[in-house]
Amino acid sequence: MLFIAPPRIRHLVVLHVGIDDTDSMERMCTTYVATEIVSRFRGLDLIGYPRLVRLNPNIPWKTRGNGALCLRYGVGQGTPFHVGRIGGERVEAYPRSGPVEANEDLWETCEDVVMELADLEDPEAQPGLVVTRRKPSPGLYWRAVTDVVSWKEVEPLLSLVDFYLAPKGMRGLIGSLAAISWRPRDRTYEVLAYRMQERWGTLRVVREEDVMALDERFPTTFNNYDHDNRHMAVVPNSPCPVLLGIRGDVADDLHRALSTIKCEAVDRWILFKTNQGTDEHLVRRRVQDLRSNISAIVEGIVSARPRVLEGGHVVFPLDDGSTVDCVAYEPTKAFRKIVRELYPGDGVRAYGSVRDIPRSLNLEKLDVFELRQIVVKVANPRCLSCGRSMKSVGRAGGFRCRPCGAKAPPDAAEFRPLDRGITEGIFEPPVAARRHLSRPVKRMAFSRQGEGSGTLRTLLTRP
Repeated sequence: MLFIAPPRIRHLVVLHVGIDDTDSMERMCTTYVATEIVSRFRGLDLIGYPRLVRLNPNIPWKTRGNGALCLRYGVGQGTPFHVGRIGGERVEAYPRSGPVEANEDLWETCEDVVMELADLEDPEAQPGLVVTRRKPSPGLYWRAVTDVVSWKEVEPLLSLVDFYLAPKGMRGLIGSLAAISWRPRDRTYEVLAYRMQERWGTLRVVREEDVMALDERFPTTFNNYDHDNRHMAVVPNSPCPVLLGIRGDVADDLHRALSTIKCEAVDRWILFKTNQGTDEHLVRRRVQDLRSNISAIVEGIVSARPRVLEGGHVVFPLDDGSTVDCVAYEPTKAFRKIVRELYPGDGVRAYGSVRDIPRSLNLEKLDVFELRQIVVKVANPRCLSCGRSMKSVGRAGGFRCRPCGAKAPPDAAEFRPLDRGITEGIFEPPVAARRHLSRPVKRMAFSRQGEGSGTLRTLLTRP
């Protein structure tokens, strides 16, 4: 059951704008739609960072990263801070707002931008736009990031919003309301730079050496460059307006990081607060409770040696009383080598998304918290009477010295521990194969708690 937050004064000091599903696989980006609203509407102040909220990555009808946007407007109070640049003009936001009334000019601007820029011709797109002073409960966000939310669950909320638009279907309203309802616990930031419009759809020009240097020059950033596969993860592959995006934990570092990248002309840039890299899509579950279209953390024991399937995918069974196959797909590259080193009896926590057919957990991370000691025989025992090497007389029969007939038990052989090739710890796929929401090991806590991670201290906090 979803609840609308009570209309207390603290929820009436900001107008929330939620936007979702305005893009398609062929064009546009919902973040760009948000920047255009910021560019055109000047009647109120931007409050806090614009918000990019990733929702359940397993939704079958998602476009690309299943991201929804939230902008907040009001009467700015406090010292403004820099969040972007559009058309050569500095974009600023305020840390808080005074009371604000419903604003038809804001609504009309948002409606005009969405109707102008959304890909209404795409048969799968269902753009949604919501403007409201009343913020839905965070429970809606948590449902939308970890599960599938039905329209029936969200429909009652529409009677409490100021304006909404759904020109082709209601699906985009779910994401719009979910983005508004996000109340950050953990959070990261992303600076997105956009291309000049005449360059949309053409090959992007970004100097690779500069991207390669980001991790070293700006340690608070993450998922910049895949050195093993020579891949610039900050540069999208789609024909959308985004030129590049740099993610990190410290907002103030990101524009400085962007300024070090030599690239084609930038039309605009905006700094977003986001839930990317937080693992908030993952819920601890037992194997018997797994179902399609969700993501989970499952703890159990490896019950058989991993096997390699056609195409290079690596699979092993994980048992916690019930059994599920965990799969490291070929795009995870070197991560599969870690998986192949597992043995029956190892204790692991598997992080990943549930696939229905065949039923499996597609790995996003692997926490190996207990490695079973494996011993291997390196030599038969020597006879205590004559010193010759004894011969095996079968798996349970032990050993016998042929010349003199002396016998020895099976455990008389010489054994040594097997070099496992891995250590206990948390392992992840290379940067190129990571999901937006997956928390990189770089962000994992310094002490292991709970599911293998603790709490990250965000280094900069603004609204």
